Amino acid sequence: MEQPRVICLTTGQFAENGYIVVDPGSRQAVVVDPGEDAELFVRRVRTEGLAVGAIWLTHAHVDHVLGVGRVAEATGARIHLHPADRPLYDRAADQGRFLGVEADTPPPPDVTLADGDRLSCGRFEFEVRHVPGHSPGHVAFVGPGMALVGDVVFAGSVGRTDLPGGDGRTLVESIETRLLTLPDDTVLYPGHGPETTVGHERKTNPFLTGQVRLV
Repeated sequence: MEQPRVICLTTGQFAENGYIVVDPGSRQAVVVDPGEDAELFVRRVRTEGLAVGAIWLTHAHVDHVLGVGRVAEATGARIHLHPADRPLYDRAADQGRFLGVEADTPPPPDVTLADGDRLSCGRFEFEVRHVPGHSPGHVAFVGPGMALVGDVVFAGSVGRTDLPGGDGRTLVESIETRLLTLPDDTVLYPGHGPETTVGHERKTNPFLTGQVRLV
């Protein structure tokens, strides 16, 4: 199966993974969750001669939106966000103060995401899946053989649920019904830590095998 190229850029004190997803044929690209070092994304886009048409946000916690304004300014990309996370997005500066991070309020989103939406990155199509639990409006972007999953599931762990809007029961249900239903060889690109696969997490993730319970 032909897949887009995925560039992972890990930035900031939270070691947040942002991504540039590229159609190698057309050099069209999207930026997903640009984090603290926005200039790293801008330089990479310019160095590789990419045309960035969109910024896709899995959710609106501050470490995932710190670079949105600068990347949007540099590329003209349209910002995509699920409306249930708009209150978090609009309070990015307050989130930053709470965590000791300098943050500006990012520009308003241009596109409202909904479960089942279809988005394009060049020739490649992605499905938006609403996966709440870590935050109310968290989404995953499911493409050919891969999914960008933000802070829902990690290699060997799952997203925290002690932040405002988090809920452990909802998170586990989201993972089981919206992500573990994907083929086992689907590569998961998380918001922190290394990539993994659906099959590996199904078999070994203690939060999904029942060894550790959130609820």
